[in-house]
Amino acid sequence: MVTCKNLYDNGNMKQIDGKGQYKVFEHQKDMSVTPDNAISAYFASEMNVRRRQVLVELAGGSCIVQGGLMQWTAGQVQLTSGIKGVGDFLGKAIGSKVTKESAAKPEYKGQGLIMLEPTYKHILLEEVSQWNGLVLDDGLFMACDGTVEQKVVARSTISSVALGNEGLFNLCLKGKGLAVLESPVPREELLEFILEDDEIKIDGNMAIAWSNSLKFTVERSSKTLLGSAVSGEGLVNVYRGSGRVLVAPTIK
Repeated sequence: MVTCKNLYDNGNMKQIDGKGQYKVFEHQKDMSVTPDNAISAYFASEMNVRRRQVLVELAGGSCIVQGGLMQWTAGQVQLTSGIKGVGDFLGKAIGSKVTKESAAKPEYKGQGLIMLEPTYKHILLEEVSQWNGLVLDDGLFMACDGTVEQKVVARSTISSVALGNEGLFNLCLKGKGLAVLESPVPREELLEFILEDDEIKIDGNMAIAWSNSLKFTVERSSKTLLGSAVSGEGLVNVYRGSGRVLVAPTIK
């Protein structure tokens, strides 16, 4: 049995979110500053620039973690490569080249704790089953339940690749379970659109996650060249169909 002091009872680590086996902690202050960086650390904290960490409480289940993000484990936690044979390895190796994700995402099983590395970004906990295939922008994935399936999906049109400022391939999460994501902005600033046989148009690549059921294209903002010129907008990213889209409006 392992007992960890100064974790749950640490006054400087505040739990700000939690779902399933995941707890999100936020360091209220940087306690390891020097006289040289004390002023910048103070104002960073006042502006909500703080370290955040995810604690995974395994209770017989499993968790898949982005390679290199594990900080420490405690208890009866077993590590596997997350690769099921040569074919699976080749598929994930190819996927990692086109999605900028690690080829082998370690899978942890058993009873115990896993702490992920701190980040200054904001943490989102999403239920994958609510998305009908959760497609992620590059660099968002941190961890997910072992029940979640990972796939690489390609853009459906050439225009969305060449003109949309997005990659050709993205990581898509399917099935049932929670996913832990890194967001450039806090949840309070994210706009969530729920489409039912409808569409949204976005000027720029501000969508950070969307349903795989949506069709993504790049189109003129108006049906005519004159209309596009008058509106001051040229090409826009269009998400059409039924599904959900998360938009970070303060990041371009």
